[in-house]
Amino acid sequence: MNVAVFTIALGVFVFMKVESEIREGDVAALDRAVLLSLRNPADRSDPLGPRWLEEMGRDFTALGGTGLLTLVTLMGVGYLFLGRKPRSALYVAASIISATVLELVLKELFARPRPALVPHLSHVISPSFPSGHSMLAAAVYLTLGALLARVEKRLIVKAYVLAWALLLAVLVGVSRVYLGVHWPTDVLAGWAAGAAWAALSWLLARALQRRGTLESTLHDG
Repeated sequence: MNVAVFTIALGVFVFMKVESEIREGDVAALDRAVLLSLRNPADRSDPLGPRWLEEMGRDFTALGGTGLLTLVTLMGVGYLFLGRKPRSALYVAASIISATVLELVLKELFARPRPALVPHLSHVISPSFPSGHSMLAAAVYLTLGALLARVEKRLIVKAYVLAWALLLAVLVGVSRVYLGVHWPTDVLAGWAAGAAWAALSWLLARALQRRGTLESTLHDG
């Protein structure tokens, strides 16, 4: 529980700090430097690395796309329904839907333009801050990762599951910068918000389970 509380506090702090630095213009130079460092100096439309790396960047960014995250969420919710835990299934669905709504609200609230410094290598239509792919990937993968981790009593297995959840979220965020559709600070804020949301959802689920509102689906430990 202490880890979850710390994650929430850290996530909120990082998000607010990044937003403040962006508003004051203190990170503009860093954002520009990172984006340009990932492009060919002679041709900004050409990302560093071979063609297969560019294609892999698109593959990784798809891990945070609406279609794939919806499928992953449905898979987790279906697993709980089949395990005769309907209230827990609905809770997970509500948590992730709420995270999606929050992400859309934050984007419209801050309305930060997308980077125009380099050509985009992926189609985008919404504002830039925070990175929706990064935020929702963190929220979905960490929420489901925490769920699976609690099924296991062995610490090594818990760590393995959570490590993969973290890696997926990181790969999605890095790919958004590599493809030129987000500033690095967009991604950092997205990670912070998504991780905080996942930790908050986990804490609330534990409280509801103790009250008997949700099924005790998982091993305590």
